[in-house]
Formats: sequence, structure tokens, C-alpha cells
Amino acid sequence: VRQLIEDDLVPDDVTIQVLTQAREHLIETTCRSLVGAKRALIHMYNSTSELQRRVVFRTGKPEVKDLAVRGTAWVRAYSEKYLKGTNILYEYSPESFMGTELDFAVDVCEAVIAEWKPRKGEKVIINLPNTVEMSTPNIYADQIEWFCRHFKSRDKAIISLHAHNDRG
Repeated sequence: VRQLIEDDLVPDDVTIQVLTQAREHLIETTCRSLVGAKRALIHMYNSTSELQRRVVFRTGKPEVKDLAVRGTAWVRAYSEKYLKGTNILYEYSPESFMGTELDFAVDVCEAVIAEWKPRKGEKVIINLPNTVEMSTPNIYADQIEWFCRHFKSRDKAIISLHAHNDRG
């Protein structure tokens, strides 16, 4: 990313996209890597699935939601610190969406939107990843439909999908 920016290899109509976990030092490093970019999309994620909360992180819903909100605040703070003059777009993924209780996925994404506070004309990209396919595509489609029907901040978001084909 630094070489692309420093060597002026990014055309004016291209947006650089970077992906970072919701970890403060990674978010800061990611924002610093974009210094000088005209336009950038910062995509942050954290796992929200029941299995990862219970087995990997040994934590509950409040802590996972708090991490998403804190991560969003770090993205805003570090992008404002390092990226003055850069048009910043923001994307959030509740990683392992397919394994996350739908009401909890909506709750976390609502909290992220509330923390980001999209400016007039700005929308947050909410990416609903099917990173590890846990059921058939029609179930994933039903989850997306349910999410969109219950997501109150729909007017402040662009819904994006990240689907794998792990099950053929």
C-alpha cells in the first residue's frame, strides 16, 4: 500500500481497500499505511459467532459488541489523526455472520453504525460474510433477508456479501 501511494500508482478513480481486525495497534498501522491516499476504504471485522465467542474467545455478547464499537471508534480516531484530506469509506463485517444469532448480528451492526455516525450522504458498508459455509445457500439468503428486514439503520448502510462455496 505504501509503495502504491508513494510511487503515485493509484489512479484518481481507484479506491484502495484495506482489511484489519478490530485490534487497536493493527487499526493504527492500517491507517498510517494509507497516508497520502486520495480515497480509501477501511474494512474492519471481528468475530461474532456463538462458537467463536464460546470456544475461541471465551467471552460473551457484550464483550464482542464492545470490541466492534471500540474498533469502529479507533478507525474513526486514527483515520482523523493520520488521513486528513483522504476520503474515507468504512466497512464493517460481523465475521462468521452465518454462525451468529441474527438478532445479535443486527444489534452489533446497529451499534457500529451509531458509533461511526455517518455524515450526510455517507453510508457504512455492512458486509455479511459467509466465511465458513455452515449450511446451504438458501439458508444464507434467508439470513440476509431477515437481517435486512430487521436492520433499522438500513438507510445509512450498503449491504455487502462475502460468500464462499465451501460445500460445493
